[in-house]
Amino acid sequence: MAARTSPTERQKRLGYEVRRMRTSSGISAESASSLLGVDRSKISNIESGKRPISPERLRALAAHCDSADDRYVEALTEMAQPGQRGWWEGYRSSLPPALLDIAELEANSVGMRAAYSMHMPGLLQTSEHAMAVFRMVIPQLPEHKIALRLAHRMERQRVLDGPDAVPYLGIVHEAALRMRFGGRTVARAQLEHLLQKSEQENITILVLPFEAGAFPGAGQTVLYAEGAVPRLDTVQIDNSHGPDFLYEETQLAKYRAHLDWMERIALSPTDSRAFLHEMVRQF
Repeated sequence: MAARTSPTERQKRLGYEVRRMRTSSGISAESASSLLGVDRSKISNIESGKRPISPERLRALAAHCDSADDRYVEALTEMAQPGQRGWWEGYRSSLPPALLDIAELEANSVGMRAAYSMHMPGLLQTSEHAMAVFRMVIPQLPEHKIALRLAHRMERQRVLDGPDAVPYLGIVHEAALRMRFGGRTVARAQLEHLLQKSEQENITILVLPFEAGAFPGAGQTVLYAEGAVPRLDTVQIDNSHGPDFLYEETQLAKYRAHLDWMERIALSPTDSRAFLHEMVRQF
């Protein structure tokens, strides 16, 4: 099979975990290639996500590495299953790959925590609010590309609905709540939508008011996506150049601490709903 030219973030992550498992056990790339029956160059491509690794070879490597974490190995084996295609693949030739990577990350998470300082959570935006956000992009997008982004965002939101909905905790700063993307009417409808979604069993919204003061990572948009096992957690950060995906343990620990801090100083779920009700009343 030819090497991939543009592996997805999930494929890169699997390769990263293969390399971490190998190097933590002190196994050389040459030994791994002999064990798996592949060329030395293919080990490098597997570990960069450019080539797949079969579930059988993954289990063989894990056994050789004496991995004692069966849940971790099974989670990696699931990631290595061939032929996996999510709904986002329908946008593969139409949208930037990074947007598809975000959808895939959300779809494969078992729980999410997120913090927003200047924007509403993408998974909780109304279509009108999202449309207004997409129209603020520089350089400006043509209408057909805005429509594609909107359709993609609305499909992403399905991860929070239905029988397989995942738990979601969103920390939203008062600054984000007061931004009027699309004008007063759109902004009011967005606040009402946030209130409605906060009543959903799997969704918790915490408001971080101005009076709560300073907190670490102010200004960042952070998504902490929980993997099938904690070692497969991922942090996704929004930047002007596009999203970054982080999964070194020190990075994960840093952003867990950020979110824990913000959670501690945010209003309770009940007080957050009262805050949102009052904002809607003031519009």
